Amino acid sequence: MDLTALTQAAEGVTGTLDALDVRQVSDIDGDKGAIGHDHLADTLSDFCDRWQLGVQNLAKDAQAIAGQLTESVVAYQKVEQANHRQFTGILENSTSPDPAAH
Repeated sequence: MDLTALTQAAEGVTGTLDALDVRQVSDIDGDKGAIGHDHLADTLSDFCDRWQLGVQNLAKDAQAIAGQLTESVVAYQKVEQANHRQFTGILENSTSPDPAAH
């Protein structure tokens, strides 16, 4: 397992979520005067509101994914450390230079 890749994936998802916190979909719609047409401005505002809800739902899913990736990294690290300790212990207690001899 490539733990660096898993860690980078979790960090990438988290970075994207951080960017979403800075820039909201609702920032797109401006005041009605800037749009130039009241009905068009209302339609754009409604669209942005619905789009923002969709982005928020996707962000919740992405947070869960980032959490699961991070948990996976931690689990793999624990197993790796346990295996290392066990293997190191076998070598330290060995009277043979060949660890496969046990």
